[in-house]
Amino acid sequence: MEKTIDENMQGNALDVTPKNNNTKKLFIESYGCAMNFSDSEVVASILSKQGYNTTQILEEADLVLVNTCSIRDKAEQTVRKRLEKYNAVKRDHNPKMKVGVLGCMAERLKEKFLDQEKIVDMVVGPDAYKDIPNLLAEVEDGKDAVNVILSKEETYGDISPVRLNSNGINALVSITRGCDNMCTFCVVPFTRGRERSRDPRSILEEINELSVKGYKEITLLGQNVDSYLWYGGGLKKEFKNATEMQKATAISFSQLLDQVATAQPHMRVRFSTSNPQDMTQDVFVVMAKHKNICNHVHLPVQSGSDRILKEMNRQHTVAQYITLVDKLKEILPDCSISQDLITGFPSETEADHQDTLALMQHVKFAFGYMYKYSERPGTMAARKFEDDIPEATKKRRLTEIVEAQRAHGAYRTQEFVGKTTEVLIERSSKKNQDQWSGRNQQSIVVVFPKETYQPGDFVNVKIIRCTSATLIGQAVGLSKA
Repeated sequence: MEKTIDENMQGNALDVTPKNNNTKKLFIESYGCAMNFSDSEVVASILSKQGYNTTQILEEADLVLVNTCSIRDKAEQTVRKRLEKYNAVKRDHNPKMKVGVLGCMAERLKEKFLDQEKIVDMVVGPDAYKDIPNLLAEVEDGKDAVNVILSKEETYGDISPVRLNSNGINALVSITRGCDNMCTFCVVPFTRGRERSRDPRSILEEINELSVKGYKEITLLGQNVDSYLWYGGGLKKEFKNATEMQKATAISFSQLLDQVATAQPHMRVRFSTSNPQDMTQDVFVVMAKHKNICNHVHLPVQSGSDRILKEMNRQHTVAQYITLVDKLKEILPDCSISQDLITGFPSETEADHQDTLALMQHVKFAFGYMYKYSERPGTMAARKFEDDIPEATKKRRLTEIVEAQRAHGAYRTQEFVGKTTEVLIERSSKKNQDQWSGRNQQSIVVVFPKETYQPGDFVNVKIIRCTSATLIGQAVGLSKA
């Protein structure tokens, strides 16, 4: 099955239980990756202390914020359309409304938004959310407000996020920020800064808090979670300068994962996203050790061509990737693997494209996130390469990749037919309100009749049939795990 960004989440006005003493209204939308949704929860927490309750009614908002993504042109265009909508409401219904842009677009397009296009009052980069109260004061004084400074230290580990639009079952827990990998197609190092890891004590405190509140599953989140390295604070790239004691007591991702799973044995643990160059065998060993760590690894490969991987500045080859996948399957035979793929990268030949399809055929990913290449200003690829693949060719290659993934997804879901799988109930099925929907350990969606079960229950479900994206079954009882 193929997966794209969950459009049901994109652009939803985020909402949280109001505080009685708060008098101002915040309307906040998020677009892009899970990190943005997690960051919006941090922002809502900060603004709640400044007298703001969230609202889902745009027209009544005192402050409108949009948390943005710059990874693809389509994402930026979507946000621009929303800004047009905000400003139309501001002009026609609520002249006192203030509009702000958060996140990656804020960092990349600050001058355009404030000086040239004059479409927002406030621009806030991913590391400057604690400065929002000061920026709001500047806005109230009639000034444009901007802070897009990237921090070497900020992880927001001291802020307890409010859970926006929460089902009370799943929660995101950020463990790293930024990225050091400098893939040529990617804006993240420029918009989110260098890699730094969050204090494991604050991570465990947040997860313990979530457990007390009844959450059943957490996802450890970061641009590159398996690059996690805590040695007392600071950038990962400066670890070489750490003291001998710091190096001896440093905590890696596998160690953090072990600590989290041990601390909350009855909570499911997921993580996203991983980079093949940093993923290590000891992570797989920890996953095999704990029943509550889900048997799913998101392992972006981006291309099946070594030549294209080198042009992308990816630090792995196809052979190294396959070796990693084979090792994963050896340690965790039931583990599902998902992918990121970019088609139409500059100079990509038909042979390169066929190499990608061959890799997909070898691995047979459970699902994936697949995109046409879109040149991002400021990246190394934009500076170094000509975007020379015709749009029609990009579309055709993407269609072929999606079709291959659909077939492989069907292969992976078919493996579950006749078997029983543990499912965490998350919500009612979108297509049938008489059915529950949840995911199994492999992160595959499962639907089944509601009967007497409730959201948050772990249920054993016997799979009767499937589509390329969904398992369909019948509950056989609560899980004893």
